[in-house]
Amino acid sequence: MGILLTGGTVVTAADTYYADVRLEGEQITAIGHHIAQPGDEVVDVAGCYLFPGGIDPHTHFDLPIGTMRTADSFTSGSKAALIGGTTTIIDYATQFKGESLGKGFSNWQSLAQGNCYTDFGFHMAITDWNEAIAREMKVLVEEQGISSFKLYMAYKNVLQVDDGALLAAFQQAAKCGAILCLHCENGDVIDTLVRQAVSQGQTAPRYHAASRPALVEEEATKRAILLARMAGAPLYVVHLTCAGALAAVEEAKRQGQPVYAETCPQYLLLDESYYNQNGFEGAKYVISPPLRSKDNQPVLWQGLTNHMLDTVATDHCSFNFTGQKELGLHDFSKIPNGMAGVETRLSLLYTYGVAGGRINLNQFVALTATNAAKVFGLYPRKGTIAVGSDADITVWDPCYEGIISAQTQAQRVDYSPFEGFVQKGRAKYVYLRGHLAACEGQLIASQADGQYLQRSPFRTGIL
Repeated sequence: MGILLTGGTVVTAADTYYADVRLEGEQITAIGHHIAQPGDEVVDVAGCYLFPGGIDPHTHFDLPIGTMRTADSFTSGSKAALIGGTTTIIDYATQFKGESLGKGFSNWQSLAQGNCYTDFGFHMAITDWNEAIAREMKVLVEEQGISSFKLYMAYKNVLQVDDGALLAAFQQAAKCGAILCLHCENGDVIDTLVRQAVSQGQTAPRYHAASRPALVEEEATKRAILLARMAGAPLYVVHLTCAGALAAVEEAKRQGQPVYAETCPQYLLLDESYYNQNGFEGAKYVISPPLRSKDNQPVLWQGLTNHMLDTVATDHCSFNFTGQKELGLHDFSKIPNGMAGVETRLSLLYTYGVAGGRINLNQFVALTATNAAKVFGLYPRKGTIAVGSDADITVWDPCYEGIISAQTQAQRVDYSPFEGFVQKGRAKYVYLRGHLAACEGQLIASQADGQYLQRSPFRTGIL
């Protein structure tokens, strides 16, 4: 027996049309009219859109930071993702200094396997570069299906690697069919600015943004693009926030360089004024890169519409305000960087993008699912509605209206950065590989049976 979704509007990155969709086993088996088979469960989805299940290519679940961990584990984070319409996450597995890549991979597998309600893959974050690590990159691509690696140009003395390591990593990525994801901020400059601020008694949360100005992101983005060009390698710029960095990406794209970029809802909808709230409230918005001045927002929205920004991810890295963010109560540099967002990504982009008239439905699907699937080796298994693709479908009710609140969220964190934001539309039903996993804001799946996704090597010309 299968499941027939009838009466809805199918939306892919390329098309919008009325059709029924039939699911059987874990795949989509038919799209069209009069396709029901005897015994099928018929689900009326009239008035709804059928989107491919969302793909969030940037999460940090169960991430250890010093002596603590992020508030959301794979269990709570993936539950929230499903409820919000996301069926696949790609988390950043991290090789800490002194570890092999294989050790980092196995650490994250042990955290996710049997605990993740969505399907999942990993980018491998490299913090300690040497020839052995270079050889391991090839092994992970060929044996584990990890075709993307992350390096940090920020967080000096902790995660940051130097330009020599970046160039070597780009060269190795080009050889083994991988793409590098880079956090583009100049960590050396930030380190100096942070020390200067603290020494002058500038310790409130607002000085976090002041110590990480947009220029350090712009400079690092330009440097990353040039290093990628030297190596003949692809580049994926994570969490891009500002006009200067976007201009660098646009120039590279026009020259035919394989450069891709993501932004996040917080940079589209929040701005640096949030750091000026009374008391310590601004700590809720301490993220890296920080929130920018509001004049960057229309530039980012334009980047989404003109295909200069390729994905909208979350960088979901949640810390509780009480007990975690408070570690920096007297020194902004000790505030754990990150915020939650995996649950609200689709609803925010639909509300303020589609319903707000900034992007159309097809762009919404491309930005939330299809482009990530293509860049990270999951397409067409994931990221589209097509016969033979996984039956990951988010049935979207465009008539729903609500208010985002920490009181009703599934994310296991004690505040919402989007508290009080209006929400138009939400995931009515969420199917993961043909099984109903969430319904109208409630988890339906009885167990965490998300599958690990081995991904194909990177291919040029994908977008």
